[in-house]
Amino acid sequence: MDSYEALAAAYDELTEDVEYEKRADFVEKLFLRAKRPVRSLLDLACGTGTMTKLFARRGYTVTGVDYSPEMLAQAQQKLAALDPPPLLLCQSMPQLKLLEKVDAAICCLDSINYLTRPRDVQRTFARLHDAIAPGGSLVFDVHAVSKMEKLDGEVLLDEREDVFCLWRTRYRKNVKMLDYEVDLFRLQPDGAWERDFEEHHQRAYTVEELTAWLEEAGFTAIRTHGELKLRRANERDGRIYFSCIRK
Repeated sequence: MDSYEALAAAYDELTEDVEYEKRADFVEKLFLRAKRPVRSLLDLACGTGTMTKLFARRGYTVTGVDYSPEMLAQAQQKLAALDPPPLLLCQSMPQLKLLEKVDAAICCLDSINYLTRPRDVQRTFARLHDAIAPGGSLVFDVHAVSKMEKLDGEVLLDEREDVFCLWRTRYRKNVKMLDYEVDLFRLQPDGAWERDFEEHHQRAYTVEELTAWLEEAGFTAIRTHGELKLRRANERDGRIYFSCIRK
């Protein structure tokens, strides 16, 4: 089963502990690095649209893009009550194409790590450069290489009232790839548990690699940050934020 085909319906319940408001606050602080005011915003790999909704409620004109129809279906339901609802597009990151440029773009919760080929990261950065207006901001985060290495051999359990999720991980150091096997059990109305299985793959990228590719794509003023910290990222950070400006 494709990534997030089954997980989409349970994603919000499984991520209810994520502090989305704090992440949105932090992203807005990073937007201030650019001189261009942010009114229009791209939420790349928007998933079920939680960040999309947060920024729309804060007054931004938001476009959400994701490759998973199942995740976008969840987002559409979540955003339907907004007037007007944000535009949602089903596109892969390397094939991103917007009709109008935006003032800023975000790509949250290690979505870039799901691009398992370096050339796809490079293409995504190039497409983001095309999508963002001159002087606009790009903010995204990735798992640090050290964090992905530490996840090797982990068994992660997430249990809720009507959802049970088991993650088994394996890190292949030779290709810097983290493989997840996901067993998802959902309680059905008749009391039975329905099981689905998915495989997820993420690739680790170094700060140096990502910085070089951002420069090649035409971004400048590239900085790294610790998780929800304005300071520069260091070796202790499991998640690294990047902020940069489109030339």
